Amino acid sequence: MASKTIGNLFRRKVRRGALVALASLAGLLALGEAGARTVRIVQAQTLELRRVDDQEIVVITGGESGGTVELRVDDDVVLAQRVEYNRTRRTLTLIGSATYRTAKEGQNLQGENLVVDLGQEQLTGEDVLISDGNLEIRGSEVERIPGQLRATGGYFTPCAKCGRTPNDYAFRAERLVVYPGDRLVAYRAQLLLADRPVLYLPVVVLPLGDPERQPRLVIGNGQPDGRTVEADLPFSIGSNTLGTTLLRYYENRNPSLGFGVNLRSYAPLPFVDRLNLYALANPKPFASDGTRQVGYDVDLDFSVKGRFPLSLAVRDADYSLSVVQRDIGRSQTDPERNVTRVDFTANAEYPLFSAQFNYNDRFGPEPTVPLSTPLRTPEVVVDPKPYTQGNFSADFRVSAGRYTAQVNPLSRLAAVEAGGKPNITTTRLEEQHALSYTTQPWRNADLTLTNTFTGRYYGTGARTVNLNVGAELTQRFNVTNTVRLRYNYIRIEGTSPFAFDALPTRRLSAPLTLDLNTVPVKDVTFGVSYTRDLFLPASQQPPTTFRVTVNRLPVNLTYNLAHNFSTGELESSDFSLTLGDPNSGKVTVTPARPAQPATATTPAVPAQPATVTRSSNWPAPNLTVTANGAYTRAGGYQPFTVRATVTGDIRTNSFSVYATHDIQTPRLSAVGVEFSGVSAVDPVLNSLSFTGRENLNLITPRLTGSYSVTWRGAYTASTAHDIALEQPDTARESGTITFSVGTVAGRATNWQLTYGGPYDLRRGGFTRPTLSGSLTATRPGQSLAVAAVVNTPGLDQPRTELTRADVSTNSWLFGSRAAISARVSYTRSRFGVYPNDVPTDTLVLDPIQVGIALGNGPRPGAYLTGSLRQTFTWVGGVRQNPAPLAPVIGLTIDRCCWALQAEIDMSLRRYRLGISLPGTDRYPLFDYGNEGLSVPLLPLR
Repeated sequence: MASKTIGNLFRRKVRRGALVALASLAGLLALGEAGARTVRIVQAQTLELRRVDDQEIVVITGGESGGTVELRVDDDVVLAQRVEYNRTRRTLTLIGSATYRTAKEGQNLQGENLVVDLGQEQLTGEDVLISDGNLEIRGSEVERIPGQLRATGGYFTPCAKCGRTPNDYAFRAERLVVYPGDRLVAYRAQLLLADRPVLYLPVVVLPLGDPERQPRLVIGNGQPDGRTVEADLPFSIGSNTLGTTLLRYYENRNPSLGFGVNLRSYAPLPFVDRLNLYALANPKPFASDGTRQVGYDVDLDFSVKGRFPLSLAVRDADYSLSVVQRDIGRSQTDPERNVTRVDFTANAEYPLFSAQFNYNDRFGPEPTVPLSTPLRTPEVVVDPKPYTQGNFSADFRVSAGRYTAQVNPLSRLAAVEAGGKPNITTTRLEEQHALSYTTQPWRNADLTLTNTFTGRYYGTGARTVNLNVGAELTQRFNVTNTVRLRYNYIRIEGTSPFAFDALPTRRLSAPLTLDLNTVPVKDVTFGVSYTRDLFLPASQQPPTTFRVTVNRLPVNLTYNLAHNFSTGELESSDFSLTLGDPNSGKVTVTPARPAQPATATTPAVPAQPATVTRSSNWPAPNLTVTANGAYTRAGGYQPFTVRATVTGDIRTNSFSVYATHDIQTPRLSAVGVEFSGVSAVDPVLNSLSFTGRENLNLITPRLTGSYSVTWRGAYTASTAHDIALEQPDTARESGTITFSVGTVAGRATNWQLTYGGPYDLRRGGFTRPTLSGSLTATRPGQSLAVAAVVNTPGLDQPRTELTRADVSTNSWLFGSRAAISARVSYTRSRFGVYPNDVPTDTLVLDPIQVGIALGNGPRPGAYLTGSLRQTFTWVGGVRQNPAPLAPVIGLTIDRCCWALQAEIDMSLRRYRLGISLPGTDRYPLFDYGNEGLSVPLLPLR
């Protein structure tokens, strides 16, 4: 907007007897509703209201300096130098050169004197250019209505996105119809190559949809079906229905022709939000014994979702329906063959309750195997809203229906009713409720009463009951002390005829529990829990548990004990003790305060000397001692472990020793040491960290441990060992020892070298050592991994030789024009006795792929690719089954709007040529191989 307009944003003047209105620099000025569409001004210089022939016209301009008017029609964007908005006819006239950008289709319409009908959502204009990034259309006259664009004297090309001049190919047509997002249809069209006419076509159809909406044509020839054709042809109905016609042809099947449809529709009918349909009748394939089968296999997948109004309901009721049958690809003996499953659900919600209706059924042969999911034919669920009155609440739920499901193997009555079949059908009524009441009978007391119940009643006369009635009284004393008395009456009984809702067990129980939690002294808590089941004999009563926790520095103790007073036996006991206080060396000093004389309102305060307070009496702030142990009646005493840890000034520096004592043996079972640290000199630029652990098992006996040193967080050296100190005379190995050096794991470029292997203490050396190395490098979208293993001389290994090597890379780039992807592995194994053992070498290329981009511009014009997938084997240095290299070589000429692809497969001796056009992945032109020449457009035999 011009600066002069900013100063008088709300100026007023008279032009042609009308009131001149406003301009806006940054805000939005709504002109009001235009039918179902809203017009808003985003940017303008002047706005003038006129009245001509009883019509109200708003003239919006960008000013004398040639500014641009920007409007928003809902989400569409209008750019023009002058706009006349006829509020009476609800039309926008864009004077001069203008642009209309649609939000839904993402199209730009550029032309002269465009007219937008807001009431009918139409647009007309002359000399209009339409582009959406993938397609460019020009027309002398263009009309846009909902769901279509119509143009006369049109020119269109898929090469618009390439930016090349002239276009590689284009079409000129008398009449064009564009269905945005689906297809373009041109009538009486000329094919232009480099803008020169070469061919006349009565009709041209160009798909514009997503990849799954593109037409597909696959032509093949093989046994036993003979020549085959698969065609998928997209179509649309109106602006809300998209579909694909499915055609199948098999020369040797009976019948030969298959057909189907894949369709999706959005709000096609009232009360329907979404409808999907996939149906395909395919000729039956040949049987496994080669017999030709007669008839069709049918795949059907139909689903619909929607809503419908209900009087007095909180919201519209919603429903969903699904009908599925899958026969294609199933064997004749498959139990799901010729089975149609129907699943319908409807939900409604009212102010006082919600309701649900379910219908799940299967049609077809009677099931011969147990049904994993029950059939509801039908089921009605009523769920009233929870009721609350003061401290009382109640929640109910009722369901009733007819079910078919797997027989409960524990129900003899159900097995008789089913007559030996794996499934049973009967009715069921289920009632669930949960009642709760809370109150405070006296001070610091809480009383809670609950009742939960689930009852199921079946048409066979069976029933199941799951009842839990409970009461809980909690009394608090001095905030930290509580006594809780709990009582539950639990009754689980009955046997369901169905397996899916069978109760896991029967139970009649009435546990009465007393819990006491108290703080007898500061930093000490004590708890006891006693339970008595009124229905169990004394020998089956649960044990009484005791808990003690002490958290007074430097002591932290947790002790648990479970004792059964009915049997007089100790069930379990465990403890964990920690002695230590890292802050024991710190003191808190309270300064002395002089005496304060008495005043008229306050008494005298005597003098107070300075005091020094320590956090605890632990003498060693850097020392922590822990101990833990346990006992169970079934397992006896568990190992008793004592650990002492010394921590340095830096918290990461620590050294600990521990010992484990087996009380039942009794003997010392294991001792060990662990340490870690970081250098304190220049820890940022020259940090050095190290860790280590060592464990000696005195029972086996066996020594295990590992040590590592890391420099600057990037490089690390480590060693690990696992050695048996005692071994049989026939053993030739004591364990393993390894040494490694490399970078820290997780870096973009990582390498590692490792030496070691089996070690024999008796002979004092490695028996079969190896030297292995690995290198991994990663970049965004690229990776390279190399690994190798070399056998080195040892006590039982006389040779040095490469035994394994692997190379794996994913699109590793060399510059901007070459890339390689490869998976290569080499292995060597030996058979026989040294020195007459024979090596077997295997090299697997799976595969090696190389790509080179050709062309000097920023976008390559062609790609040359090569792929080699082969296995080579040598025994004693002699190659087995020698065969020449058989790569697959491909050439792709990429012209953005079309691509030519050629391929030579030396392993199959096959030569193929194809072309890719918009709407197709690849269309073969010819295929020459062992079966001869195949031209899809010509029925060669």
